[in-house]
Amino acid sequence: MAQTAISQFFVLSPRGDTIISRDYRADVPKSSSNTLFRTIKFWPDGEAPPCFTIDNVNYIYIKSNNLIIAATSKFNVSPSMLLELLNRIAKVCKDYLGIINEESIRKNFILVYELLDEMLDFGYPQGTSTESLKGYIYNEATMIKQQVRSGAGLKLGKKTKHSSAVNQPIALSRTRDKNRRNEIFVDILERLTVTFNSTGSIISSEIDGRIQMKSYLSGNPQLRLALNPDLVIGKGGGNYGGVALDDANFHECANLDEFEETRTMVISPPEGEFVVMNYRVSGDFHAPFRVFPFVEDISDLRLELVIKVRADMDAKSYGSNVKVRFPVPRTTGTISTMLDKTGGPQNCEYRDKQKEVVWNIEKFMGGTEHTLVTKITLVSPCNASTRKEIGPISLDFEIPMYNSSNLKVKYLRINAHASYKPLRWVRYVTQAASYICRT
Repeated sequence: MAQTAISQFFVLSPRGDTIISRDYRADVPKSSSNTLFRTIKFWPDGEAPPCFTIDNVNYIYIKSNNLIIAATSKFNVSPSMLLELLNRIAKVCKDYLGIINEESIRKNFILVYELLDEMLDFGYPQGTSTESLKGYIYNEATMIKQQVRSGAGLKLGKKTKHSSAVNQPIALSRTRDKNRRNEIFVDILERLTVTFNSTGSIISSEIDGRIQMKSYLSGNPQLRLALNPDLVIGKGGGNYGGVALDDANFHECANLDEFEETRTMVISPPEGEFVVMNYRVSGDFHAPFRVFPFVEDISDLRLELVIKVRADMDAKSYGSNVKVRFPVPRTTGTISTMLDKTGGPQNCEYRDKQKEVVWNIEKFMGGTEHTLVTKITLVSPCNASTRKEIGPISLDFEIPMYNSSNLKVKYLRINAHASYKPLRWVRYVTQAASYICRT
């Protein structure tokens, strides 16, 4: 029978240094953190799985901002349950610290240990809710200074707040609660999974989206969140020109009595960050980037790959830190690349060890197109299998204030007295989960 007791909990830096460590049962070797780090780093077939067993010790880990958050156990534990536990611990720490990274944990290690003592007792999970822990936590977080890097030509207006503003800790003391600004952040986050064929046509596409809130409202007043009135949930319903979601699920704090008729949720927000709604869209939707590859044999020892990437977005939108990468044949000797000179900072790098080309575009404006010409020189004659080693082409990007599903927040109202005057911040972000073009 599976148990949930863990033997150790630790947080490792990207270099393998132990930042946080708790040994609850003393039945696992002290060197287990080193074993975990070496195993993850030198896993033979690429990235290590989140759960594995070495010398009768079960290792379970997640990654957050390049940190490794892990647990060990000698019991026949449920992997999915412990992965959920690690994610909840990470979420609670993020709520109390504002952001999880090496610096924030090192500056707040006393607070982190206090949280762990309340969340785990002799290796058994206890409360993992930000709100329920608030009455037992007395240390307050030390905020870290974050480097804010804005895109070229991007200016923030007086009514615009930088996205890093959401990375502030939840206030703990009653005195601080009275003095803090009442704010609530709403993020509509969408991750796209799209596969193109060699002609640039979409083979498959899916959106994994969520509406996420982080509340800094004193007293946790009730909220009313309204979405598109023409929203349809469920296949077969038809969207008739509106917004159609395949399926959706909601947080337990959302009252859906009015949702069917008015698409309005009444929310009693818990303290900290939480996901109000998860949703999924499959099938046809407007892909923000299109990829068109062209491969040509120049000679027996030379190939030329031309990649055109087009931003099919409004001119006001842009992709931030767009990264295009693709593998080249194992018999590649040298690579030469040529970029177009338009459209701001960009660079191209060939990684000989990985036999991979990486093309970086800092700011990809909507309605524009960029081209990369790659000339590949081989050490042995080209054949059919050599050509198959080129690609697939993958894209990684983030598009602020844009979403592909067209799901919108119509309004966000806060039920409080007239003098409350809270601030509301709504942000749309689209990211690439798996954005692939076959060659």
